[in-house]
Amino acid sequence: MGLASAAAFVVSTIQFPIAGLPAHLGLYGLIGILLGKRAFPVLYVCLLFQSLLLQNGGLLSLGVNSLNMGLGAFAGWWLWRLVPARAAIRALLAGFVGALLPALLLAWEFELADYGRGFYVVASLYAVIAAVEAAVTTLAVSFLGRTKPDILLPAPS
Repeated sequence: MGLASAAAFVVSTIQFPIAGLPAHLGLYGLIGILLGKRAFPVLYVCLLFQSLLLQNGGLLSLGVNSLNMGLGAFAGWWLWRLVPARAAIRALLAGFVGALLPALLLAWEFELADYGRGFYVVASLYAVIAAVEAAVTTLAVSFLGRTKPDILLPAPS
């Protein structure tokens, strides 16, 4: 769990611009595949350290950010466990949905808070990040499947 939190923290420090917005990977789908429901505290710790050390996110939004990212990881775990397909397809789906769902949840929360619907445009830009996350997750699951298959949570039979 500590290694997953550290990996998510490190990968989130690598920022790249998409349409002028700073973006980063989060590994939510991969963390969901590896840890299942245990992803929630892992992502909480990661986000806490981001807030304290890098001033990313903030302490006031730590709860909702943890929930959003944790739900992305949970969706990745759910897809990994329940979709009857090859491991590569399930990993691709888990990575994509795991990254896109938190962005969509954030846009919905801003709409509920009456900030308007413009955040959905920003969330749609995260489809690019989600595609990169999907590729990274697929590569990582493929590597782990060859080198240490017992680390992957059980898949559907």
